[in-house]
Amino acid sequence: MGKTIYPEPYATLVQGRLKRKLGEFFGLTNFGVNLTHLSPGAISALAHSHSKQDEFIFVLEGTATLVLGQDELTLNPGDCYGFKAGTGIAHQLVNRSGDDVTYLEIGDRSEGDEVEYPNDDLKATQSSNGEWTLTHKDGRSY
Repeated sequence: MGKTIYPEPYATLVQGRLKRKLGEFFGLTNFGVNLTHLSPGAISALAHSHSKQDEFIFVLEGTATLVLGQDELTLNPGDCYGFKAGTGIAHQLVNRSGDDVTYLEIGDRSEGDEVEYPNDDLKATQSSNGEWTLTHKDGRSY
């Protein structure tokens, strides 16, 4: 429950995030559903964008800051946002409040997805079996 696939030094950056993979519990294979908690000061992920997978978030409790490219939006309980694949617009949630943030994240599982991290030397590529390979941007392994 909640372990990151990020290598160090990036894994440390998502401490304070607890992710429960609800979709796996029900054997869902076409899309994933995660119930995610962010402690004060925590981030959801490194700023990233997907090439093929759409994502959707719905805030259940707390106040989160959505970093969307160069913009920031405040999301409160009941607010939602969708991230269309292929736009190249990086996004992440940040908990800048003093209270926990809880939200649902939903994403499809399109094969062959690649994830770009514009602020970090990291690239993720999904294989046909759904496993992720993480490399430096120049292709070197971690």
